[in-house]
Amino acid sequence: MQNNFISTPNLPPAQLPTKRVGRFYLSERIGMGSNGAVYLGHDPVIDRDVAIKIFSAGNNAADKKQREQQFINEARAAGRLSHPNIVTIFDASSEGGTTFIAMEFLQGKDLRHLLADGKQFDIIETANIIQKIADALEYAHGNGVIHRDIKPANIFVLPSQQPKVVDFGIARAPNRVLDETREQAHTLFNNNIMGTPNYMSPEQANGKQVTALTDVYSLGAVMFEMLTGQKPFQSQDVDKLLQQIVSKTPKNPSEISANIPDSLSRIVMKAMQKDPTARYESAAEMSLALEKFLERDKKLKRKRKKQGNDTDKEVDAAGHSNSWLSWVAVILAVLAVAGYFLNKSQMLR
Repeated sequence: MQNNFISTPNLPPAQLPTKRVGRFYLSERIGMGSNGAVYLGHDPVIDRDVAIKIFSAGNNAADKKQREQQFINEARAAGRLSHPNIVTIFDASSEGGTTFIAMEFLQGKDLRHLLADGKQFDIIETANIIQKIADALEYAHGNGVIHRDIKPANIFVLPSQQPKVVDFGIARAPNRVLDETREQAHTLFNNNIMGTPNYMSPEQANGKQVTALTDVYSLGAVMFEMLTGQKPFQSQDVDKLLQQIVSKTPKNPSEISANIPDSLSRIVMKAMQKDPTARYESAAEMSLALEKFLERDKKLKRKRKKQGNDTDKEVDAAGHSNSWLSWVAVILAVLAVAGYFLNKSQMLR
């Protein structure tokens, strides 16, 4: 799903499939995705705008059931979560042959589009955004939900720089409806990729069972790209890309750019360890590491500011001292001149 829950200028106009779903009125299409489209809607009961995602399997009936299960799974997974950095689900239903999800209407852009547009996040912006996402993932994991598809397209950034995790379509949750046996049988190597190759963990790339630490790895991969402007692994061939993820160690971000602090680079590399047991033990631990980095930065800035203020005071003090001495010199000069003329006047008498 595109996850742009705002009007998209390049999106061609489309006729509304219906004027109303449930209690929600539709006004315009604002996004497109593989499982359907997103529309701007309005909730007349609470009088607020919402984003309405309507399921559409297209013409391929073979995978319709699986896609519909993913669609319902998104509602079930995200619907049980309430966190400031996770998109809020208001309602989900199937009525008159239409399956839909009503969620909060987000102003802004997803991280994928921001990066594609050339947006360069500084190290503090990056650390702040990733730290908030890590907090959101820890909350989700605590509620039994593993996202399994953390990537820039699934991180929405509001104008205030507040990030939101979206699209829980392939999330693992206690109330999910996907057939586990069927899902395990469909591996990454027969064109049924559960997750996005560039950001998926080595265990995902190997088609192995995943834990919450797969989200930690993927978040590290997103952080890598935000800091360096490039993906940790790149290849047009999916098999080669997956092989790199499984066996190749990415460059240290601070080796790519000298402006990236080693301490921040170490956070990325720890999150992206091949062995899950070598990563942070949880998203909470990763969040804490980022929080400590940000706190050190704040202390350093306060120290520099204090040093700057002390220097200004010394300069001011020196300026006042020099100014006082200048006035004394002027007064003495005036007195000397006055004394000279006074003595000359007395001599003439």
